[in-house]
Amino acid sequence: MANTKFNLKNPVHFFALGFGSGLLSPAPGTWGTLMSIPVYCGLIAILPEGLTSYLSMLLATFLIGVYLCGQTADDVGEHDHGAIVWDEFVGFFVTMTLVSPSWQNIVIGFVLFRLFDIVKPWPIKLLDKHVHGGVGIMIDDVLAGVFSGVILYFMQPYIVF
Repeated sequence: MANTKFNLKNPVHFFALGFGSGLLSPAPGTWGTLMSIPVYCGLIAILPEGLTSYLSMLLATFLIGVYLCGQTADDVGEHDHGAIVWDEFVGFFVTMTLVSPSWQNIVIGFVLFRLFDIVKPWPIKLLDKHVHGGVGIMIDDVLAGVFSGVILYFMQPYIVF
């Protein structure tokens, strides 16, 4: 591991590190995903209702994440350092796209997303290995979010609300 020098006073690092949650151990990705839950709840509280609004927020957080994650990785000289967790935020947001923000969906979405993000089944692992830069840091988590979100969507009839 490179000698990392994150600077939480730098807003790029602060956001890329999930407000510092990525510096927690063990399992910084899990801590980052946990931190994404209150951010998700805050975003859905202020977003206008509707899928278009939510997808616009997803696109914005993805594009911002490409910059944040890529720049932070460049600054510390290590591609996809474990402490960089903005990608987990966006992956969790993707997971929650097609379901209501109930506590049950949040818990199940969290578990599913972490499972896919950790296990990285094909083609997630392929993207993780072969796509570089900020897009590379982000894309495997977005796809893990898609897989998790599809499963969560189809689980809806079986979840007691």
